[in-house]
Amino acid sequence: MTTETVRGETSSGGPELRQQRRLVTDIPGPASRKLAARKDAAVSRAVGTVLPVYVTAAGGGVVVDVDGNSLIDLGSGIAVTTVGNSNPRVADAVSAQVGAFTHTCFMVTPYDGYVRVAEELSRLTPGDYDKRSALFNSGAEAVENAVKVARAHTGKQAVVAFDHAYHGRTNLTMALTAKNMPYKHSFGPFASEIYRAPMSYPFRDGLDGIAAARRAIDVIEKQVGAGNLAAVVVEPIQGEGGFVVPAEGFLPALAAWCRANDVVFVADEVQTGFARTGSLFACEHEGVVPDLIVTAKGIAGGLPLAAVTGRAEIMDAPHVGGLGGTYGGNPLSCAAALAVIDGIEKDGLLARANEIGATMTERLTALQARDDRVGDVRGRGAMIAVELVKPGTTEPDAELTAKVAATAHARGLVVLTCGTWSNVLRFLPPLSIPRHLLTEALTELEAIFEEAR
Repeated sequence: MTTETVRGETSSGGPELRQQRRLVTDIPGPASRKLAARKDAAVSRAVGTVLPVYVTAAGGGVVVDVDGNSLIDLGSGIAVTTVGNSNPRVADAVSAQVGAFTHTCFMVTPYDGYVRVAEELSRLTPGDYDKRSALFNSGAEAVENAVKVARAHTGKQAVVAFDHAYHGRTNLTMALTAKNMPYKHSFGPFASEIYRAPMSYPFRDGLDGIAAARRAIDVIEKQVGAGNLAAVVVEPIQGEGGFVVPAEGFLPALAAWCRANDVVFVADEVQTGFARTGSLFACEHEGVVPDLIVTAKGIAGGLPLAAVTGRAEIMDAPHVGGLGGTYGGNPLSCAAALAVIDGIEKDGLLARANEIGATMTERLTALQARDDRVGDVRGRGAMIAVELVKPGTTEPDAELTAKVAATAHARGLVVLTCGTWSNVLRFLPPLSIPRHLLTEALTELEAIFEEAR
């Protein structure tokens, strides 16, 4: 295909990229390779890239690079551009805010946007109790502040995280994170009073949710003790750990134990929040009401924003001035977040996430039925993964995973991998992806698996 990049018009009058996969060079092309050389000369080699195509435009379900290639986006910038890249509502809201003011620091001279985002979080997050929020810049920063809040509220120090967990790259959140490479290796020593419990992983442990919760609680009680435990931090669906969906009943049992033992139950919804899983928040699928909920990524359509929201008595526990940050709740990010929330509700994006999930699950489950290297298909909404194994076993196959991902990249699909053993292909398409592009991407993936036999 050699068609030039063409722009049309959306129904709202904004620019829209032609929604088609289009390869005019090898991936990466010559212009991207030149930029990669510049990157190598100017950027720390510790900052890696999954797919070194250099982007000039993105929207709908495509990413366009400097060589004119148009790739199907199955990553959403790791679950960030859920409502679509350069979403017209978000772009308009941010443009208007830029014209008013870009920064004052909420801790110096506050503004309405921050308060409105906090009010929306109180309205939208699970639980009908009185809530408060604090805004930050990144998921890791928000998780770290959730731990601070829990410790201040309980007067206890210990924190429990889980096998396969990922919570960030700051010192404390690296301690919470389970995977060594690339997140923790050589970066210690890490924060103290962090403990780890076994996660419910149905494909690998075979336990129902109640049994898995009992196992985790037994470890917590024996190794930590409820009297020492400030918080349990858990992803309702694990992200970097492999899109692990805990067995039904695991999260409610864990939350009930926390309530009974004065332990703050923290739901890390950084990757799962804001319509990604077909509900606004993944913990809603089982009616779990966390004490604190951490959000980021999809909250602001690509601008940096994160939040901790929870019970007022817990959120108000730290001393005045104990929470904050220079850029936390930046006015541009707040404007974007309000537009994202408006779009989710007005454009029916929860239903769209479930539609995407149903399509992907049906096609990938059919692939699993005829290919025993696909050990598991799991996820919710537009957060779906396949775990790849050696044929007829549960032995992780990282080599096949890397091969499939590399071939997909070469054919114009933005595909990500994850998992403790690096053997999981994860799919996070924007909810703005057209149906024909999603179908084309799945057909191409099926062909790649067939050719990789």
